[in-house]
Amino acid sequence: MLNEDQLAKLRTAGKVAGAARELGLSMVKEGAKLYDVAQEVEGYIREHGCGLAFPCNISINEIAAHYTPSCTDKSVFHLGDVVKVDCGAELDGYVGDTAGTVEVGTNTYRDLVEVSKTARNTVAEFIGDGVPLGEIGRAVQMTIEGKGYHPIVNLCGHQIEQYNLHAGMSVPNYASGEETQIKAGMTVAIEPFATNGRGEVRNGKPGNIVRILRERSIADPKTQEFFDYVKGEFKSFPFCARSCDFPDAEKHVRTLIRHGVLSSYAQLVEVDGGIVSQHEYTFYIDGKRGEVTTLP
Repeated sequence: MLNEDQLAKLRTAGKVAGAARELGLSMVKEGAKLYDVAQEVEGYIREHGCGLAFPCNISINEIAAHYTPSCTDKSVFHLGDVVKVDCGAELDGYVGDTAGTVEVGTNTYRDLVEVSKTARNTVAEFIGDGVPLGEIGRAVQMTIEGKGYHPIVNLCGHQIEQYNLHAGMSVPNYASGEETQIKAGMTVAIEPFATNGRGEVRNGKPGNIVRILRERSIADPKTQEFFDYVKGEFKSFPFCARSCDFPDAEKHVRTLIRHGVLSSYAQLVEVDGGIVSQHEYTFYIDGKRGEVTTLP
């Protein structure tokens, strides 16, 4: 179990992330730039005393996750886009991870957008100490399939530990039969993904989000200085060049990828090109019930 100081940090990170999520979703309008939304979301997190647990993901339509705009990205939102805003705040390594989905100016996919939220809220009603992972997945699957859609079976929720965004157990979005139980003291992200496609994702284009893979000696002193900067700024968390306050960050990131120091995350795309929605909360399991930490 977390002590009071640790729990206070977890709650602060969660509240900041939840408010940043709502800010980002409110900015998703026809003609608005993805870059501007990502910068505002991340700026809010930093201005409120937290670090970035990962770059703000802004994934549209069939892209389920792992898209974040680059410094030169001119992309804008279009009428009818289904937009996922996924963001995370950290305070001394304690994380709030949260996401929501909106449709730009239309209601064509209203039921699809809402069903992932309903699935998340259904889990919120019973998640707690002793609940088997398979039961969580079954609730998500039944809720989503009950509305005629499919859960994405190869995306999942996850346990979170200090400075470790994806720690230990994975939480399925389908009835996996997994009997491992949620335990008191855990922090867990629940994030149902729903689609009108097949219900699987594949790796798409390489994305702008990277993580430290290993440490190696770096010949160029400026690139070494950049690497020292990102270790201090982002610790073990994923990051992107856009989020770096460092000259020529994109160039240094490319160099470190070539040398095998950084690894990039591929964009995750629904295999049939189906539209994807996502809603996510972080929970602290303090007993028989889980506490949502990512409310604004």
